[in-house]
Amino acid sequence: VIQTSGVCNFGKLNYYLGARAAADGRDSRYPTIDFCKDPEVICSSAEYKELKWIAGLFYWMESVQTYNVDGWDYLTELRSFVEGGMTGTSFIDAVSGIVNRGCHNPPCGTGELDGRMERSDNFNKVLDAFFGGVIPQVTAPITVTETSDTSDSLTESNPSSAVSTPIPTRQPVSPSSEAGLVLNSDTFVNLAQALDDSKGDIDSKLFLYLTPDYQWIPSTVYRYDDFLESLKIMSEIGVAEKLFYTGENVDNGYIYGLINVAAFLAQSMKETIQYDACDENSWDLIGGKYPLSNACGQLGQSYQDYHCSDEEKHMECPVDPNMSITAVTHAKWYGAPGPLFCGPKTEYSFTGIWDHLYECNRPWANPPETCSVYEGQKAGKYDNSAPYANNAGRTDVEGCCWWGRGVIQTSGV
Repeated sequence: VIQTSGVCNFGKLNYYLGARAAADGRDSRYPTIDFCKDPEVICSSAEYKELKWIAGLFYWMESVQTYNVDGWDYLTELRSFVEGGMTGTSFIDAVSGIVNRGCHNPPCGTGELDGRMERSDNFNKVLDAFFGGVIPQVTAPITVTETSDTSDSLTESNPSSAVSTPIPTRQPVSPSSEAGLVLNSDTFVNLAQALDDSKGDIDSKLFLYLTPDYQWIPSTVYRYDDFLESLKIMSEIGVAEKLFYTGENVDNGYIYGLINVAAFLAQSMKETIQYDACDENSWDLIGGKYPLSNACGQLGQSYQDYHCSDEEKHMECPVDPNMSITAVTHAKWYGAPGPLFCGPKTEYSFTGIWDHLYECNRPWANPPETCSVYEGQKAGKYDNSAPYANNAGRTDVEGCCWWGRGVIQTSGV
């Protein structure tokens, strides 16, 4: 799961882009939206459909673009992939590992990489949509070195005359600095044009989901126009002093940015777009059953306990035990669990399971039975006859409103 989750992540969105920023007298893109009081707005807003993308881009900027572990640096490897002709799968496999398992060289602490081939195939589909099968050539910026001359002149790199390490023609610029904002703004013009040229293919060939009848059709949740709007926001405004990387200030430098977009979309297609889901699906089976308390966290996680560091503690959302929310999206396969929900113990003293084997579509029964939890439901029902624990031992959903949301899902407070 790469959706935004946890009190810290939602808190950061609110602190930098939402009502908290406005309350503090800072510029706010969404001054009337309190992501702490209504985290579901990411998926439910009809006015700001780009929010589901912004949540995912926020994760990407926080966890992928900044990844630098054991000598594997994301932006360095991205540039090498572009300058090397964009061949092979080592780059996208490493990125998939970061997203799916938290490391670039799985198996790591959480296990083997899930969906390696799908993620790699998605990446190639995105590249084909962007470049039409003709991979552009991008030459790395020329590096220059200082010579033994005491003047300030610079010459092309020459090992015989260099007396210091190479320095780039353009010194590194912080993407959050004033100069960085100008650079990204200029580069974004070319990036956006390239994306616009591919708009038809993006909506009709990339943003597809698999129906219960095993047909691939265009997503109803994820559309190009919303994605582009979110990309503009995160490339120009950003979150937590981070911006989405859109390329380099060289000829065809926007190609670097396109590869960053392609890697992001490849993961998004695997994680959420193929399910047409914005909210996290309940998928963690415990003893062959789906605990309703999966809303609190899956695979033994507790989203409400995803706190910020001491330095960022002031940003996180408070956990309101009386908050009550129901997700607006969910899985759609035969018997798929209904939407995640949260609420106080005064409303749900304990929670049970989703019985995915229950045949609810029985119009011949006396009295007749129908599937009514969600539209298109074929089987299954909520069963709260007895408490049933999730992987972390929870048998309630109080304070559990922080499940993943967005294309690369944001979860936690």
